[in-house]
Amino acid sequence: MAGMAADTPHPFAAAAPPRPGLRERKKLKTRLAIRTATYRLIAEQGYEATTVEQIAEAAEVSPSTVFRYFPAKEDIVITDEYDPLVEAALRARPPGEPLVESLRTVVTQALRHSLDHEPEEMLLRTKLLTEVPAVRARMMHSMSATGRMLCEVVAERTGRRADDLEVRVFSMGFVAALLETTVYWAEHGRQDDLAGLVDRTLDTLGNGFRL
Repeated sequence: MAGMAADTPHPFAAAAPPRPGLRERKKLKTRLAIRTATYRLIAEQGYEATTVEQIAEAAEVSPSTVFRYFPAKEDIVITDEYDPLVEAALRARPPGEPLVESLRTVVTQALRHSLDHEPEEMLLRTKLLTEVPAVRARMMHSMSATGRMLCEVVAERTGRRADDLEVRVFSMGFVAALLETTVYWAEHGRQDDLAGLVDRTLDTLGNGFRL
């Protein structure tokens, strides 16, 4: 999921966990400063030319601080704060609502929020996703963590175990499909409505692929 701005109103506010304490807010502020500096430098000089030392200087932190928050440069680009909010929002959906419809509502809300409030970051991230193999590989690793989170939610909603084959196939299949949808959007010039593409993706997952 896309990263959020520090003070931007969020559509999941009602479902979000309680406001974090001062220490956690300071950590989030540092993470956002590092990420903002990274996106600015990449936009100015390209991904490969941007170094962790430059990022640290622009964010007014030490290189060791950058690595403490983000183990690799790719993580700065792909890591965001959305998973806990998405998880809370999914758990807040009506219990009897079909799971695919819960995902449709929550994910399209998150995407529209990103496109409305952080369009430049969203566009740069998807550009890097299609052009830089290391970023794409790291994104796949990151989304596997999102898939494991989704397994827990699906298990709760269905009364099954999180490690059941069907739960894992559905959850991991969804995050893989979401990644592929984002790549498709980027490869086609970002001309389509991304939320509309996600609708099509969920229709395919929910109804099966029909010729």
